[in-house]
Amino acid sequence: MEAATGPTIGSEATEGRPSGEGHGRRLTRAIEALEVFPALLESRDRLLRLVGAGQPSTSDMVATVELDPALAISVLRLANRGGHARAGKVLSIREGVELLGPAAVEAMAARADVFDFFERTPTWDLAPDRFRLHGIAVQRAADRIAREVDHADRDGVLVASLLHDVGKLVLVQAYPGYPEQVHGDARTAEERIRAERRQLGVDHALVGGVLARRWALPVRLASIIERHHSDEAHADAAIVRLADMVAAYVGDQPVDPKRMLSVARGLGLTPSGLRSILYELPFGNTTQRRHVDPCPLSARELEILKRLAEGKVYKQIAGEIGLSTSTVRTHLHNTYAKLGAVDRAQAVLLATQRGWL
Repeated sequence: MEAATGPTIGSEATEGRPSGEGHGRRLTRAIEALEVFPALLESRDRLLRLVGAGQPSTSDMVATVELDPALAISVLRLANRGGHARAGKVLSIREGVELLGPAAVEAMAARADVFDFFERTPTWDLAPDRFRLHGIAVQRAADRIAREVDHADRDGVLVASLLHDVGKLVLVQAYPGYPEQVHGDARTAEERIRAERRQLGVDHALVGGVLARRWALPVRLASIIERHHSDEAHADAAIVRLADMVAAYVGDQPVDPKRMLSVARGLGLTPSGLRSILYELPFGNTTQRRHVDPCPLSARELEILKRLAEGKVYKQIAGEIGLSTSTVRTHLHNTYAKLGAVDRAQAVLLATQRGWL
């Protein structure tokens, strides 16, 4: 990191702030402003309709929350509060939604501050929508990269991708001249973060990590956020870093191709694999929906259904797992009832579509 030389942004950048107000106070005030960071009205309303309809699936709730940073932040903050064994460790929206339950998610959404596509507020202006759209673009790219390199924790990477630039929201509030006056003629992400360090003594990644810790979010999430521009980034942060570059490229923004290739190679992603991602992402949604609903079947029922999917008959299954044919038949009838299936073919199809087989 370059040595900080103090803020040199012009008078417009500090307009509305008391003269002589230090960085610490500015950042503290900005962090406090994020307590009412708004969700998109359409996102909030879709979530309320979903949970209000009764018995919403975990997958549907997760998919809706993951498309809005404010809703994602609210779910994670609620889920990581004290009073249970997972407090401070809930990293994925899936786990957060399962832990809270539909009623708590509905109450959270009902309380949320909102902004609309067609309205601007003096506090936030365009910041929420820019942040949301960029977060979703990076999230889509990260999902594609994570699948390409067979990354173990896709859920955690998607959350980190959505929130990776949350520190920029703090800087927007702390310095009204941010980002234009701070970044100046910097073109790539690396040039912009160096400009932040020169002008402000901090960068948005570091500030984002501080904010995540203040909110008592998992240490791993805070680490990904604060290191997503680092050359020494671990696998999670490196995926987010590469996804940020890919999203910039797809969005017709300048990127450093050599640095992009270097980050990709560090993840074990070949130039050919990276070319494929860069080619495919602009053409529609390449994100495969995750089936995160908990499986209602017992271990025995799932074992029998897997053997049924392999084309085996009751007698074969009974002999292989040491049960009577009638017991196997009973397990399968229970399986059909739990899945709402009328026969073995539909049961296998439903379980496969939901990712349980």
